[in-house]
Amino acid sequence: MKSSMDVKQEERKRINIIKGQLDGLLKMIEEDKYCIDVLNQSLAIQNSIKSLDSLILEKHLKTHVADQFNKEREKAVEELLKLFGRIHQ
Repeated sequence: MKSSMDVKQEERKRINIIKGQLDGLLKMIEEDKYCIDVLNQSLAIQNSIKSLDSLILEKHLKTHVADQFNKEREKAVEELLKLFGRIHQ
């Protein structure tokens, strides 16, 4: 398992990539680029955010949830079900 610092560094890296993608998207919109190209850039950003979400969720499962299942199982299950519900709205 990666250390906490390695995971934070990876999270920061992905956030910086997303920032760059957002800046690129804004520039494309300001320059009236072809709509399909703008949409493709937007979709790339959404995929990058999903990738970041997966990294954060993995960290949560390996740390907090593992500990909660020993102490507060119902709370852990409730939080995960609520998150799952938000994902599938």
